[in-house]
Amino acid sequence: MSELLKRIDARTKLAGSNKLEMLLFSLGTDERTGREETFGINVFKVREVMRIPQITHAPDMPPSVEGMVSLRGVLVPVVDLIKYVGIHNSKAPQIMIVTEYNGHTQGFLVESVDTILRIDWSAMKVPPEMLTAQMGGLITAVTELKDGRIVMMMDVEKILAETSNYVDDAAISSLKPIPVAGKTIFFTDDSVVARKQIEKALNALGIASVSATNGKEAWQELLKIANRCDALGQKVIDNIQLVLTDVEMPEMDGYVLTRNIKSDPRFAGIPVIMHSSLSSEANAHLGRSVGVDEYVPKFEPHKLAEVLSRMLVTNQNA
Repeated sequence: MSELLKRIDARTKLAGSNKLEMLLFSLGTDERTGREETFGINVFKVREVMRIPQITHAPDMPPSVEGMVSLRGVLVPVVDLIKYVGIHNSKAPQIMIVTEYNGHTQGFLVESVDTILRIDWSAMKVPPEMLTAQMGGLITAVTELKDGRIVMMMDVEKILAETSNYVDDAAISSLKPIPVAGKTIFFTDDSVVARKQIEKALNALGIASVSATNGKEAWQELLKIANRCDALGQKVIDNIQLVLTDVEMPEMDGYVLTRNIKSDPRFAGIPVIMHSSLSSEANAHLGRSVGVDEYVPKFEPHKLAEVLSRMLVTNQNA
């Protein structure tokens, strides 16, 4: 497994190139359909891949949560992705992918891992509506390989929201309105769960918002706003006061979106906040390298509120 992941240490060089590396894995052949689906997870979020260690089962857990494992003295929750997705497979999972999101570590059980695929985000497409409905909104992006296989990227935030206390609605409900009037934020995220959480947080803070589902769509919408402002003799900053962007998105990632915004003088003075579950300091540094003004971990509403308040008040007083 270490040989399979030997290139992970060099992955940070991909930032700003609109490329990603995905670890491909299988959940086995569904005995009802005879199909074996291929899924992918961003290598940025993979800590290690291993044979499944001993799992301590716990009562009153969601059906797909197998229990906990001890990794170097730390208890890590384990989710069986085969059960979670609902694949009817008589074979037991063989491999555990250890992942990290926002500093939270969890294991995902899969049947097998394949390889690491380097691909351009532009080749990762928004999933068709039929697939979105079939998979219950679980898939955020798809691409077709040269051998004809379709690779589906999972919305891991959705999985964690439904199998753990990853999303804290109580924290959002405790937010207080920010004392800034007439401010509008443009935000983009490919995760349905994340978009709903952002919208709830902004509503609680009393901030108007406009949203997009991926980086390419966000850039197209921002260009429309800029062009409309040009036609009306207005400044973009009088219409949009801040941009909040995810990192991982099909067609255009948050790094390229940020670079585009910062390269267009019409968006001068508009801060860009990167809002991501990629929690390492290296990723925050990469965001800053393309012009990001702040880096905020996902699903930390009070931290987001603090940064938004500071940024919007600063712009208001400028």
